[in-house]
Amino acid sequence: MHADGLRFANDLAAFADGVIGAGLSPQVEALIQEAGRLHHLPQQALPLLEQARAAAPRHPAPLIALYRYYFYSHDLALARATGENALAIARTALGPNFGDQPPSHEATRTDPAVRFYLFTLKGLAYLNMRLDDMAEARLLLSELRRLDPQDHVSGALLLQVLNRHENGLPEGAPADDPVRGWGSAGT
Repeated sequence: MHADGLRFANDLAAFADGVIGAGLSPQVEALIQEAGRLHHLPQQALPLLEQARAAAPRHPAPLIALYRYYFYSHDLALARATGENALAIARTALGPNFGDQPPSHEATRTDPAVRFYLFTLKGLAYLNMRLDDMAEARLLLSELRRLDPQDHVSGALLLQVLNRHENGLPEGAPADDPVRGWGSAGT
């Protein structure tokens, strides 16, 4: 294998391991854990998460922690910005050709880096819906549908919600059964 190919394979493996929690220094892990203990004190928790992110800028764990902090603090705009950073990092880790063809059925079911990317797309679509940017949400869901045609990460349900919203259907109104899969979600 060519040196660049080997480095890419090692970088992707490290990212995939990071998605499931490996490769994080004890210091960064301690910052994230301390921020979790101080979640009720945002003025103390947020700087710890920012320190963790600065100390491990390419590792997914600090990004996930920061995203969750913003999301549960109801700062959806900052959660979206953090999710966009996570998507860019995942895209870089997956390589320049990722997405030219949809990942394999097996990769969408089991590969941590691929699943991280797909779930990040789904999360960003949701955040855009919450922030009333339906066009961006639809664009993200379209990309998710292209990359996950079997709907392993259940993005079709969000598309059903988006379609209902755009068609003016109230939340409790009868509609199509929320069956899993893109076929029932329409476009």
